[in-house]
Amino acid sequence: MVPAKQLLSTIESTLLGPSPPTPAQRIELMHAIHNSFSSFQSLLSYPPPKPSDRAQVQSKQVRLPDSSPISLDDQDVHIALKLSDDLYLNEIDCVSLIVSANQEWGLLGREPLEILRLASGLWYTERRNLLTALYTLLRAVVLDQGLEVDLVSDIQKYLEDLISAGLRQRLISLIKELNREEPAGQGGPHSELYVLDSRGALVERRAVVCRERLIIGHCLVLSILVVRISPKDVKDIFSELKDTAAELSGTAATLKQQITFSLLFSLVISFVSDALSAVPDKASILSCDVSFRHEFQEIVIAHGNDPNVEGFVDCIRLAWAVHLMLLQDGTVSSALSTDLKNICACLEVIFTNNVFQFLLDRILRSAAYHNDDEDMVYMYNAYLHKLITCFLSHPLARDKVKEAKDKAMSVLSPYRSGSHDRVHEGNLNSQQAIEPASLPFVSLLEFVSEIYQEPELLAGNDVLWTFVNFAGEDHTSFQTLVAFLKMLSTLASSQEGASRVFDMLQSRTFRSVGWSTLFECLSIYEEKFKRSLQAAGAMLPEIQEGDAKALVGYLTVLQKVMEHGNPIERKNWFPDIEPFFKLLSYENVPPYLKGALRNTITTFIQVSPIFKDTIWSYLEQYDLPVVVGTNIGNSSQPMAAQIYDMRFELNEIEARRERYPSTLSFLNLLNALIAEERDVSDRGRRFIGVFRFIYDDVFGPFQQRAYADPYEKWQLIVACLQHFQMMLSMYDIKDEDIDSVFDQSQLSAVAQSAQLQMQLPVVELMKDFMSGKTVFRNIMSILTRGVNAIITERTTQVYGQLLEKAVQLSLEILILVFEKDVIVSDFWRPLYQPLDIILSQDHNQIVAFLEYVRYDFRPQIQQCSIRIMSILSSRMVELVQLLLKSNAANCLIEDYAACLELRSEECQIIENSREDSGILIMQLLIDNISRPAPNLTQLLLKFDLDTPIERTVLQPRFHYSCLKVILDMLDQYIKPDVNALLHEFGFQLLYELCLDPVTSGPTMDLLSSKKYHFFVKHLVTVGVAPLPKRNNTQALRISSLHQRAWLLKLLATELHACDISGSLHREACQSILAHIFGKDIIEDGIHSSTLQNGDEDSGAGSMSKSKVLELLEVVRFKSPDTYPKFSEAVRNLKYVSLVEGIIGNPTTSEKGGIYYYSERGDRLIDLASFRDKLWQKFNLISPQLGSFASEAELGEVRETIQHLLRWGWKYNKNLEEQAAQLHMLTGWSQIVEVTVSRRMSSFPNRSEILFQVLDVSLSTSASPDCSMKMAVILTQVALTCMAKLRDERFLCPIGLDSDSFTFLDMLMMKQLPNGACHSILFKLIMAILRQESSEALRRRQYALLLSYFQYSQNMVDPDVPTSVLKSLLLSEQEGEDLDLQKIHKEQAELARANFSIFRKEAQAVLDVVIKDATQGSESGKTVSLFVLDALICIDHDRFILNQLQSRGFLRSCFIRISNFSSQDGGRSLDSLQRACTLEAELVLLLRISHKYGKLGAQVLFSMGVLEHTSSCKAVNIHVKGSLMRVETKLGRDVAMDIDRQRMIVAPILRIVLSLTSLVDTSEFFEVKNKIVREVIDFVKGHQLLFDQILRENIPKAEDLTLEEINLVVGILCKIWPYEESDEYGFVQGLFGMMCALFPRDSENQRKSELKVFQLCFSLSSYLYFLVTKKFLRLQVSDVSTGYNVQQQPTLALLGSLLNSVTATLERACEEKSLLLNKIQDMNELSRQEVDEIISMCSRKECVSSSDNIQKRRYIAMMEMCQVAGNKDQLITLLLPLAENVLNILLIHLQDEETVEMITHGAKSDLEQDLPWLCGKLVPILERLELLSEDKTGHNLKVFRRLVNSLKELAIQNLAL
Repeated sequence: MVPAKQLLSTIESTLLGPSPPTPAQRIELMHAIHNSFSSFQSLLSYPPPKPSDRAQVQSKQVRLPDSSPISLDDQDVHIALKLSDDLYLNEIDCVSLIVSANQEWGLLGREPLEILRLASGLWYTERRNLLTALYTLLRAVVLDQGLEVDLVSDIQKYLEDLISAGLRQRLISLIKELNREEPAGQGGPHSELYVLDSRGALVERRAVVCRERLIIGHCLVLSILVVRISPKDVKDIFSELKDTAAELSGTAATLKQQITFSLLFSLVISFVSDALSAVPDKASILSCDVSFRHEFQEIVIAHGNDPNVEGFVDCIRLAWAVHLMLLQDGTVSSALSTDLKNICACLEVIFTNNVFQFLLDRILRSAAYHNDDEDMVYMYNAYLHKLITCFLSHPLARDKVKEAKDKAMSVLSPYRSGSHDRVHEGNLNSQQAIEPASLPFVSLLEFVSEIYQEPELLAGNDVLWTFVNFAGEDHTSFQTLVAFLKMLSTLASSQEGASRVFDMLQSRTFRSVGWSTLFECLSIYEEKFKRSLQAAGAMLPEIQEGDAKALVGYLTVLQKVMEHGNPIERKNWFPDIEPFFKLLSYENVPPYLKGALRNTITTFIQVSPIFKDTIWSYLEQYDLPVVVGTNIGNSSQPMAAQIYDMRFELNEIEARRERYPSTLSFLNLLNALIAEERDVSDRGRRFIGVFRFIYDDVFGPFQQRAYADPYEKWQLIVACLQHFQMMLSMYDIKDEDIDSVFDQSQLSAVAQSAQLQMQLPVVELMKDFMSGKTVFRNIMSILTRGVNAIITERTTQVYGQLLEKAVQLSLEILILVFEKDVIVSDFWRPLYQPLDIILSQDHNQIVAFLEYVRYDFRPQIQQCSIRIMSILSSRMVELVQLLLKSNAANCLIEDYAACLELRSEECQIIENSREDSGILIMQLLIDNISRPAPNLTQLLLKFDLDTPIERTVLQPRFHYSCLKVILDMLDQYIKPDVNALLHEFGFQLLYELCLDPVTSGPTMDLLSSKKYHFFVKHLVTVGVAPLPKRNNTQALRISSLHQRAWLLKLLATELHACDISGSLHREACQSILAHIFGKDIIEDGIHSSTLQNGDEDSGAGSMSKSKVLELLEVVRFKSPDTYPKFSEAVRNLKYVSLVEGIIGNPTTSEKGGIYYYSERGDRLIDLASFRDKLWQKFNLISPQLGSFASEAELGEVRETIQHLLRWGWKYNKNLEEQAAQLHMLTGWSQIVEVTVSRRMSSFPNRSEILFQVLDVSLSTSASPDCSMKMAVILTQVALTCMAKLRDERFLCPIGLDSDSFTFLDMLMMKQLPNGACHSILFKLIMAILRQESSEALRRRQYALLLSYFQYSQNMVDPDVPTSVLKSLLLSEQEGEDLDLQKIHKEQAELARANFSIFRKEAQAVLDVVIKDATQGSESGKTVSLFVLDALICIDHDRFILNQLQSRGFLRSCFIRISNFSSQDGGRSLDSLQRACTLEAELVLLLRISHKYGKLGAQVLFSMGVLEHTSSCKAVNIHVKGSLMRVETKLGRDVAMDIDRQRMIVAPILRIVLSLTSLVDTSEFFEVKNKIVREVIDFVKGHQLLFDQILRENIPKAEDLTLEEINLVVGILCKIWPYEESDEYGFVQGLFGMMCALFPRDSENQRKSELKVFQLCFSLSSYLYFLVTKKFLRLQVSDVSTGYNVQQQPTLALLGSLLNSVTATLERACEEKSLLLNKIQDMNELSRQEVDEIISMCSRKECVSSSDNIQKRRYIAMMEMCQVAGNKDQLITLLLPLAENVLNILLIHLQDEETVEMITHGAKSDLEQDLPWLCGKLVPILERLELLSEDKTGHNLKVFRRLVNSLKELAIQNLAL
């Protein structure tokens, strides 16, 4: 058995959906209803209480069906037994109800009474769902809903079987049973009176049961049309009808009346359908039972005492008589049969009791009938139509009607006789005219008028038109004529009927009834009035009552004819409308006749634009004053001179009669005219008279007036409100209005009166509302009646719909005022306040119209209430507190949730989302999330406002709120096509809640809980579900993309922000990752098969798609075109340029333009505004279109506009789809980037996942279907993945055994195979060369290309030298063939392959890159230059260099470098970007020199690189910046400026240094060495720069400063020996630096020792050059004392340097050896030792307390490898430095002259002796001899020979 809720959902989604049901839906439907056959058959029949079950419940141990035993407590037992007693239910079923209620609501902490009511409500909800399911099935068969024939046939067969099984008898008995005062019905005397419905609202049980009876009654009616009724059922229904009708005496209960109507029409339809379905081979069921016919005739003809029951029985008598008539052959024999006697008996009673009047008064005109189900009312009318048609077609009935007509003619007053009673005449629509209405013929005519409101019933109804011809003949009384004319007006409600009625009256089908009669009568009375005015002292003649009412009848017919007539033909029917105006100004014309005249005039406004201007002119000429027409200033007689005007008629004539037809028609006419006005330039000033009349005389005192008919009262109020609404919507507040208010306030009373004509209605209304005056108070009086009172009057009163309309208009006016008051409120204070301030003076007012969200009869009222709530929430910070204090908060929470739930249950798509209550609520919730707490969103979602919001524990199952509805809606995901936008905004709301810092905690905790599993549940149902097609369901496709986008962003938020230290969020994150990236990620890992293949396409061939790839596949479609391309039909027309002007005009984006922003933020074309603009432009081009255009011209324009509107609609949808596609791609990119950045540590094989995402991102971005915006997003994702791949060598691998993990594993597992790398590079090149591109996109692509080159070139960590790698690998290989040489070989192969792939598209790529490097923005130039730099790195055979030279790019670089001005060195962002570009250009030149060696340097030199760099002003700026730094003590801006210049100076120095490689030492004595000369000139030209750098304090210098010093020293050491003179002092500077550096303490400068030793090496090389080439000889020590003697290094300094180098070498070798040993023994180290290593390397931030020993060992191993590499690099530098020093010393000791000079020179003391120096050297040399090749990693054979030679000489000199 299918649960009732699921059954109803299946039926509604299949039968009521917006699209035809699919085969799967049909199968599901038939399966569901067949499984529910027994439930329908025994409808609402449940197992009764049983003593045994009661005893089981009392034992507190209950076994429910299909479940294990459950235990109950005392409260559970009490509630279960109480439910059983109250509902007459089995005790076990009551326990099941409690269990279900707990699952639905959560009963923990609730009171027993509340639990009882919730369980009862759940039971009644299940019953209601079952009844609604049955009703929907019956509707599908009976009503034409456009379903497929075979599906309807299947359902009909099912229903026939169901009815044959006793369903109808069950329906009849249920109507009786549920009306009894017993537990199984409305409840016993001790039963609980209330239940809590599905929304948690308290509802009276009687009302619930009464509504069930009504649904059952409707099902009964429909069942009769499926299977014909049996005689027994007829008698049972008739009996129940009399019982139910008896209950109606003295009550106006709407539901009871509607139940009675259903029983009545069940019999009516039974009799009519049974007789009509009788055919020769299939007799009537009821006629076959002779005894039934006789018995029922006796029952129906019997008279009763209750007049109310007798009225309903009369209706059955009419239906029974028609049934008998249909069974006759249509002829009347001389001898009446029994049936004829029965017919005559019924007809006699029918006409005697005037059943037609009863049908009119008690049924057709009752509020209950009009408020019944629309489809049922339509069916009732349809069978009344069949009833009256059959009735009028039978001879006996026609005779009886003729007799009634003759009687009416004789009884009633003759036509045009009698006098007109001015006091007691009334509206024709009033029900006060009792005497003529009591006549059957008049009642019959009105009855026919009432039932033919639907135009479809008139088609082909010859019987009716025959009756019309009969009824229209020989009228001798105005009552019958008026009734006949009213019938004609009803028949003219369709185009066919209007034409027929017009022709009928035009051709004088009736002798005394025709259009000529109307116009003759009008002209006669007009002539009489004229003559009386011309005669002195004559009284105005009276209009006879009959004439007046007959004229009203004619005018009513004319209105309908003109409203529904053919649009082309009706223009010519009444070309002269002046007669309708001529009687308006006369006092003796009855107000209701004036009302009819004006209503008729109003009809002509829509007929033709010509009539509008004509009507304005005639109104000025004929109608009563107050009308302010188009030429008010030209009136010949001032209005003040008029005595009889509209005010007089309203206040003196109509007010006495308490009827206001003239005023009402006047307002409707003026409103209709104003609505058609298109010229708003005067801003409503010409309507100020009308406005003041309405404001002061009609609407202002409306509460004090008396009204004979409340229907007319509300008509009048609606007309006033419509006028106010038009004034506010048509006209805007402008700047001049701000001051006009104050100007007028300074005037005197007389002056203000004179300014009346200058007033503006919109300004006066704003002043009224902003000061709480008349209109405001009256509107509040309407709204503060309360929503409950409005609902009651709407369902019980005839004027209910008008009251409803008044409420809607009042709310719309408030919204319009809210939109305008902010413009003027700041200027009009304090006299006028914003509307929210006025409202806040009485909180009840605010609560009153906010509660209209509960009003579900008219969605527009709900929408207005929601909009006002949105406005107030943005203005009133204290709104939530106000609602809490007024005790309205809980009701509003439930009302909003109910409104949202009701919308989610709709079955039809709402096209305009701005008219969707559900969407408005969702937007309200989203908009208020970020507002200060407590805000409206937190209130409506039931956050705990009594505690800090962050600590709320959300319980949506415990509290009925919007949150519960949204979660249930998304959880069940029902009706995805209808609720697409609701689902979309639901996901967005949850995302915004998780993003907000206040609500994120409670929301994420709720969504992560096991009750919902929200984060991963929708990945399959929503995320990777097939995307709807664009052709028929584009709106659904758009919303589906947005849903996925918000879902992905929600998942990304959880992954990014959640605290995984808690198990709840940790499990949620693991589940998300497992579902997106593969279920085996968390447990088993991803088994790589993708990256083992070496071919180029291995990256995409064999991978199995994970959800992350499937999600990207969803958006991999070509974006729809949004370029404004018109169809050929439009393009060939002459208005295309005009339309393009409208679309492209920037001003059309503002308010009043053609664009608007949708609820998603998309800028769309407002089709209504677009249409109006088009008509406006067309009228400007062709003014004759408005009045004198031919139908062909108008047709062409209409067709053009229709084409353009279709194009606009398509443009909107395409734009929305494009935005949705980008939105989903953004969500996808977020979840990928968050995962890659923060959550990949749990993945065992990260490289494969990264490659998969990177590869598919590049493939998609290179596709021609990929838009440029999508490509930007995809490239950003690829950048993130590439960066993570580069970081892989710094991440701890997962899945390896820590005991077997070695350095070799660490080295080899990080790099992608070459085939995968090839795939990445190839696809990246294709993406760069895509046709649609931009610089912003290419910058990202270039960054990705650079990242790839860095990745592919760094297979081996560059910070770990080769010697370290060799030592580690040799100890780990143990015979394997894998070694460092193989690694380098693979590296070289990859580099060659990279260049080969690039070479295939080199020309195209270089075109793009060089263009960006020369013509792009500064940032684009910079990154493009870096790309060229990277390409040079992989260049072979100087291909790139040749291309750069041949394209003239290098030459352009030199020009830009030389043109770099001092202004480019400013502190602005542009200057900084220009400096970055300059640096990139310098780096590129340096790369050429480095890559191509001397050839590259020669190329640069030959192109004048020194000349151009010398012209660069950046060097000078650097010097100035240094001076400024000294003066400003390192201010932030100056320091930044200095750093910016250093990034330029250092590259320039590197280039100059690289050029010194061209200096050949063999040309030392050639003065014409051009390279040397130019470099020396460069140095001389930048003497200040070089001096400044040489004077830097080396011990305190930063790394960048040390590098600059090294560069300067390197340049000088290389070329300055060629300079003959030292006038610049550089030699002395170098010598001074030697004296400062050589005696250094290595222990105190460990941090910068590498750079300092590099500097020492350069200086030692320079000194060695001087010693060997220029034969410089050094003293043992400095013995000079004069000031002018140049300071030179001494041999003692060299000895000190050698000692420092030796000590550093020894220490570095030991530390390196220790580190290598520790690396090899890493798996044996304890956790404490590993942590000590990490702490020593200052890498504590890389580990957390939760990291295992495996990750710690990995980090320690990586850090030690880097430190070991640094030590090896230091050793590599120190060995040649030591050799330089040893060689210098050796030369001095080997040179006899030097020794002689040293030995026999002057001695100041013993320390200057050469033996003393040799004594110092010998211990140092002995230590150098002990250096081990194993520890140093270098061949020391030559080094040791040098040491031994020097040692021998030193020992020899010791003896001297």
